[in-house]
Amino acid sequence: MAPSQLRGALNIGFQMAITIGILVAGLINFTFASKDWGWRASLGLAAVPAIMITVGSIFLPDTPNSILARGNTEKAREMLKKIRGTDNVDEEFQDLIDATHAAMRVDGQWSTILKPETLGFGDDASLMSAVITGLVNVFATFISILAVDRLGRRALFLEGGIQMIVSQVLVAVMIAKAFGSAGVGVMSKADSLLVLILICFYVAAFAWSWGPLGWLVPSEICPLEIRSAGQAINVAVNMAFTFIIGQFFLTMLCHMKFGLFLFFACWVVVMTLFIYFFLPETKNVPIEEMNNVWRKHWFWGQYIPDDAVIGTASSTKIKDMEA
Repeated sequence: MAPSQLRGALNIGFQMAITIGILVAGLINFTFASKDWGWRASLGLAAVPAIMITVGSIFLPDTPNSILARGNTEKAREMLKKIRGTDNVDEEFQDLIDATHAAMRVDGQWSTILKPETLGFGDDASLMSAVITGLVNVFATFISILAVDRLGRRALFLEGGIQMIVSQVLVAVMIAKAFGSAGVGVMSKADSLLVLILICFYVAAFAWSWGPLGWLVPSEICPLEIRSAGQAINVAVNMAFTFIIGQFFLTMLCHMKFGLFLFFACWVVVMTLFIYFFLPETKNVPIEEMNNVWRKHWFWGQYIPDDAVIGTASSTKIKDMEA
């Protein structure tokens, strides 16, 4: 629903809500840690954002694409006028109609998406460290909101990836220095503080790159006919691996020691290289015209069908930006 020039910042509002939730959860856990009933407060207060989301969904408007797909053209036009704040929506609305008609010619988005497609601390100190990293998370996500539609997706991905790699390697060095391969030793308070700073350095990089952009980019690169299925898969995979890492991180740390951070650093290297070679810039590109970007890519262009929809209005805008 967001206009292309603001889509990145508005989409990252989702990640901002997550980071604020993490920070608030950390503050609540720290505040009530000494109370016998503290765990009840931690669990019970989780109902507050759930209630907010449920009530908010009552007032959430439908998207013009969804309204068009259900055959109500005039209602879709009125909704587009409402969310754009202007009556001058003819060009964008025609692009939406073209994209919707192309999507309706596709049978089964779940089968289609499988085909070639367009594309150490003590207990209290540990709780306080969660609050500190939570604050860093929120502020860094705010930076992403300000920068994503100015600097672009690739710049944040690449800078964030490099910063995450450096942070993880340095944390591994610090842990190896203090505990060695046996995992036995003592880390000084100064070294512990340095590790916390490095973790904050990592969290900041993640919060303005892979954290929010992991939601934004998948939401804008899929064509309309598979967009909902693609985003559903993205969310499912994201949550599944979050669960898996959360369950096995401590076990892996016990067995791999400092090598665990090098293990994750290697994966970030792979991720960053993938972005460098395979992800084109999608800043300010209308979603309905994303096929134009993929068609020009050195690798993905060979998979873009010749009859991919190209809206005349938005194509002109893209050509003007390239010029």
